[in-house]
Amino acid sequence: MKIKVSICQIKVTYNKEQNLIKTAKMVKKAAVKSDIVILPEMFNCPYSNHYFPKFAEPYPGKTTKLLANLAKELNIYIVGGSIPEKEGKKIYNTSYSFNGDGDLIGKHRKIHLFDVNIKDGINFKESDILSCGNKITAFKTEFCKIGVAICYDMRFPELIGKMTMEGSKIIIIPAAFNMTTGPAHWHSIIRARAIDNQIYLIAASPARNTKNEYVAYGHSLIVDPWGKIIAEADEKENIISGTIDLERLYKIRKELPLLKHRRIEIYKK
Repeated sequence: MKIKVSICQIKVTYNKEQNLIKTAKMVKKAAVKSDIVILPEMFNCPYSNHYFPKFAEPYPGKTTKLLANLAKELNIYIVGGSIPEKEGKKIYNTSYSFNGDGDLIGKHRKIHLFDVNIKDGINFKESDILSCGNKITAFKTEFCKIGVAICYDMRFPELIGKMTMEGSKIIIIPAAFNMTTGPAHWHSIIRARAIDNQIYLIAASPARNTKNEYVAYGHSLIVDPWGKIIAEADEKENIISGTIDLERLYKIRKELPLLKHRRIEIYKK
């Protein structure tokens, strides 16, 4: 079975309304040749602790209503990147996924918060503003089971491995690596997770906007279970597309049966 997917690598600005207008235009363009359209992490909001509270929405809100309506109108799956979600006094980094009927089928709150201080690089502490999720997220489709995680989550192989062992054959990760971690680790981590778990891994980044406080690396990727890059964006705003071939996944798993060879009883000791 083959699945057509597209990533909208959006250039996020400080104007929420403009971000949403651009999102709608890009999703409609991508939908022409896609079964699934994927958006970046924080696609409606600058990636900044200062702006998360200002842009945060409860569910349902303006952004999620837009995504639900687009999914239904275009009869596609939409993995809605992530947005700042407000629930009570807490704010989460949350991804919402919708099916072709406009129904919410997945809600992932970022599990691992990005608290780092890299000398001569990035200094960021998400936990100053954001709360963390505590659940693995995956949903069933007529194609296969699809898992969703967010950015820093993919640095933890235990999480991606568990998602795979629970049946996910495609894992989608909206992610905004920066200009320190992006050049150093972006391609390596994405290809490694795809190879180790013999999955299709799709990572959706915002486009690079040097006017923002936090500058995203870009380079959205679609990677197959052999580690081959099917499609890659550069740093600019763009739509990239690729075809996922589940028969290739099954072939790779049969010829190199990593998942069958796992010795879980040893790892737990």
